[in-house]
Amino acid sequence: MQTLRDALLQAEQRGAAIGHFNVSDLVLLKGVFTAAQELNVPVIVGASEGERSFMGVRQIAALVKSLRDEFDYPIFLNADHTHTLAGAEEVARAGFDSVVFDRSALPRKENVQQTREAVTALKAIHPAMLVEGEIGDIGSGSEIHDAMPEPGKGLTTPEEARQFVEETGIDILAPAVGSMHGMSRSMVQGASKQHLDIERIAAIRKAARVPLTLHGGSGTDDDDFRKAIAAGISIVHINTELRVAWRRSLESSLANKPDEVVPYKILPPAVDSVREVVKSRLQLFNNTQSGR
Repeated sequence: MQTLRDALLQAEQRGAAIGHFNVSDLVLLKGVFTAAQELNVPVIVGASEGERSFMGVRQIAALVKSLRDEFDYPIFLNADHTHTLAGAEEVARAGFDSVVFDRSALPRKENVQQTREAVTALKAIHPAMLVEGEIGDIGSGSEIHDAMPEPGKGLTTPEEARQFVEETGIDILAPAVGSMHGMSRSMVQGASKQHLDIERIAAIRKAARVPLTLHGGSGTDDDDFRKAIAAGISIVHINTELRVAWRRSLESSLANKPDEVVPYKILPPAVDSVREVVKSRLQLFNNTQSGR
């Protein structure tokens, strides 16, 4: 079975990035998986601390493993934004493919120390697990904001990236390069887009020499995505866009069927809406319209 490390190497060789999509229920998971299948590209399912609390750590791990085993498919599971070592160790024991050990809110020295300790502890439990560290300010919360925070402060420098990777031993780095978690109301309406610092991405990738993850991808300009991937982004996180599609479709389905009480008759349109969003993003990240 292909590993996430293998998939990342192959994506880099193809000039592509792997799409990472957060899920918090079976509707989202079905939408993500069916979109990836249609295009025949690898995909990462993300589960944050809140999402794991709702679905269950072992339960989401079992669901993703069942899809991987039944369909012999490169679907991987990431523990997104994990803020404690205990939480990271829990997902390592559950067999997650990767974990974002996020102590970026701490002063640099403490972030380095705790991330280095986490790498050692997690590799002892699950040697094949990839550990991602984060530096800089990417905001928090995949939610709808009245206005997005200004991304100019807290951006990662190439030297900071190089030092952080060398001092911690992480496998993947999440730098701050202009994107922020969540979407503004104008982004949801399609009136504005996020833009990325492409030159910074290229310089960080050269200095860090590990795969880079773009967090907070929802609402980003399509051309910026293409340039960011060409500059060295290996994984792109999308969450809020899926949540918006899920809610809008669910509201429409309930309105169209006011007397229906059977979940499996109400929810399929939401699966389809999520699938369409994921498919469009995977096509963009893989530079394909019809799959490989």
